[in-house]
Amino acid sequence: RTISQKQSSRATVSVLDVKMGHTLLCVLGLFLLNTLLYGHAEGQDDEQKRRAEDSGVGTGPTVPNRVVVTLQPNWPQIFSGETFTLKCEIEGGGNTKWTYEWTPAKLNIPPTYSEYRISSATESHSGDYRCKGRRDSYSSTEWSDVITLTVLSHRPKAELRADRRAIPAGGSVTLTCSVKPSSSGWKYFWYRGEKTSEPLTTQDAVFLSDGQIRVSQGGLYWCRGGRGDPVYYTEYSDAVVTNRAVVTLQPNWPEIYYGETITLRCEIMDGGDTEWEYEWTTSSSDRFPKQSDQVISATIYSGGNYWCKGKHKKELFSTEWSDPITLTLSARRPKAELRADRRDIPAGGSVTLTCSVKPSSSGWKYFWYRGEKTSEPLTTQDAVFLSDGQIRVSQEGLYWCRGGRGDPVYYTEYSHSIRINKIIPNRAIVTLQPIWPQIFSGETFTVRCEIEGGRDTKWTYEWTPAKLNTPPTNSEYRISRATESHSGDYRCKGRRDSYFTTRWSDVITVTVSDKPQPVLTVSPSWLSPADSVTLNCSVKDPSAGWTFYWYKAVPKLADNSYSDELLPGNSSGTEQDSYIVHGQTHTAGYKCRAGRGAPVYYTQYSEPKFVWSGDGDIILVSPVRPVTEGDSVSLSCKLRTEELVSDVFFYRNGELIQNDTRRELNISAVSKSDEGFYKCQHSGKTSPQSWMSVKAVTRPESSSFPVPFIVGLVCGIVLIILLLLLYRCRQSKDSCFIRPIQSDSTNRGSATNHVVNQNEAERAEYSTLLHGDTCLYETIKGSEDTENGDTCLYETIKGSEDTENG
Repeated sequence: RTISQKQSSRATVSVLDVKMGHTLLCVLGLFLLNTLLYGHAEGQDDEQKRRAEDSGVGTGPTVPNRVVVTLQPNWPQIFSGETFTLKCEIEGGGNTKWTYEWTPAKLNIPPTYSEYRISSATESHSGDYRCKGRRDSYSSTEWSDVITLTVLSHRPKAELRADRRAIPAGGSVTLTCSVKPSSSGWKYFWYRGEKTSEPLTTQDAVFLSDGQIRVSQGGLYWCRGGRGDPVYYTEYSDAVVTNRAVVTLQPNWPEIYYGETITLRCEIMDGGDTEWEYEWTTSSSDRFPKQSDQVISATIYSGGNYWCKGKHKKELFSTEWSDPITLTLSARRPKAELRADRRDIPAGGSVTLTCSVKPSSSGWKYFWYRGEKTSEPLTTQDAVFLSDGQIRVSQEGLYWCRGGRGDPVYYTEYSHSIRINKIIPNRAIVTLQPIWPQIFSGETFTVRCEIEGGRDTKWTYEWTPAKLNTPPTNSEYRISRATESHSGDYRCKGRRDSYFTTRWSDVITVTVSDKPQPVLTVSPSWLSPADSVTLNCSVKDPSAGWTFYWYKAVPKLADNSYSDELLPGNSSGTEQDSYIVHGQTHTAGYKCRAGRGAPVYYTQYSEPKFVWSGDGDIILVSPVRPVTEGDSVSLSCKLRTEELVSDVFFYRNGELIQNDTRRELNISAVSKSDEGFYKCQHSGKTSPQSWMSVKAVTRPESSSFPVPFIVGLVCGIVLIILLLLLYRCRQSKDSCFIRPIQSDSTNRGSATNHVVNQNEAERAEYSTLLHGDTCLYETIKGSEDTENGDTCLYETIKGSEDTENG
């Protein structure tokens, strides 16, 4: 029963619990429903109230005052962080005590004010702003017009531009700063170097306008804009580098030589304490590290152009590339050149030496040496240093020099050595053996150097011209066959040892001329009974030491020449330049020549000169040698007295061709038809006939004949001529050298008539046919003329005693 009671009690409690749980849930549900209904009713009341306020219905009367919202500063665009003020102004509000109401409603936190200052704007401050004034609880103004405010979420950044990137020497750069996006109210602040430095002032730049300055100092420039109070700053601009990079060469030489050490340096103008790194470029094959100085040991590849620029280590801005510097490299080591103002030091005197580098360049210092190249350079104890590159020495010896420059020193090649001598008092004299003022081609002469008072000294000799100084140098030189190249000034000096020498001797001048030809004159030209003939021989150039040799021309008909026979009594020549021939009665030819020295040096033979005998009083003057077709020819007639005559008749081949008062027969252009025997006649007297030969001119002509035909024709003509000559030779062997003279008409074809040269003073070879009962005397021009093909037959009549023997 107890257990039953307990179970019954538990059941009753469970029922009560369930009932109470239901009751609690109902109470909570009723509370929530009541809350929702009340809130909805209140919301409807607020909305109705706001609408009523907007329409002015049910909120009390409105006042006529006009309301304006203003923005200070009045910028259309506000940036995040800027400070601005909104102000509600009531026109005609007077002394009324107003309260203000704003939208957005977040400004209406009591107490409400006429203005609101936003000290650090954010994007949340963007929106439409308006206000109105309330005079008391039931009267207010209308709402103001809306002012829209846009706040950008980012801080603006300044932009810096330069009209050029590098400041030229003595010039400037114009910088312009602006704010992007564009807006108003900005002032600009300028900085050089670090951003944290003080802004630039008028002492640092020329302020052209708000936002533009001109600077003349290189550097890293920045700018930023600022506006408002307190000042609101933009972000800094990117930097502009106005520094100018310049490449310099140390040492600054215009030409660099192979092996020299030089330094290329990149300098940033007005770089100050800025930390730079450097970039290089070059047209050569060299590559450089990023440092300002580049040390180069020049090679054949180092020549070319070099540029550099600087790069700011922190800001990563660079200068423009520098202007190029050009390295001109010479692949060979230069050589020093040594000169002396004289080679011999006079007693108590000195010599000035000058050293230079070829090709010319700068920066050289000079090093001087005496004796061996390996010796120590000369000092002020050894020489007087006049300037860099010039010294004065008073000690004999062998001197050298070389140039050097740079660090380490780069040396040129050594100069050639110069021997500086000390003058000794002995005097040198040049003599000429033989002592003739004029030397002729082919002669032998000797130049000799004599040292006065130097008999017991062993001398070596030095000559000018230098071609005589071929070792060993001698005291005399014998020139066995002089030529024109031996002409010149000769002088000498003696050397006692390496550095002691005499002065140069006085100059002796030797002139070597062509082999001379003497001039022979005969007197008289026409013989009279018992006359003697005087021959005079002279060498035309002034000279001395001659012996003269005299000859008679003897015909040699066998080979169409003549031989020269010494006249009696002059086998060794004569010192006198004249010779007398006694008892000459017949026509004869004479020649001379001169000789001197040992062995004897002979001049050329003179031209032959003739003396004439016989009864002929008139002679035809005509050319001896064949005349070339086209040449002009003049023939004349003269008496034994050498006088030319006028009123002359001229004949060719027996026919009269000119009969007037002229004294000459002139043919302006001879032709082959003019060839023949000519004679002249005056006052009834007739000259012997003379043959004038005309030779044809060979002219190149275009021909269709084949070459073999022409060659064959020429050979045929030559063969005919040879046969004719052979035939004549055979005839001459059958006849006597001595044959009587026949009449002019019978002798025309068998004998070559007497030819007289047109100008006897210039041309001595001619032939003249003389009259009388003398025998015929033939002579042919000398062998020297046979090369020209000129044959001059000269016939004369031998004495009657020879005719009887013939």
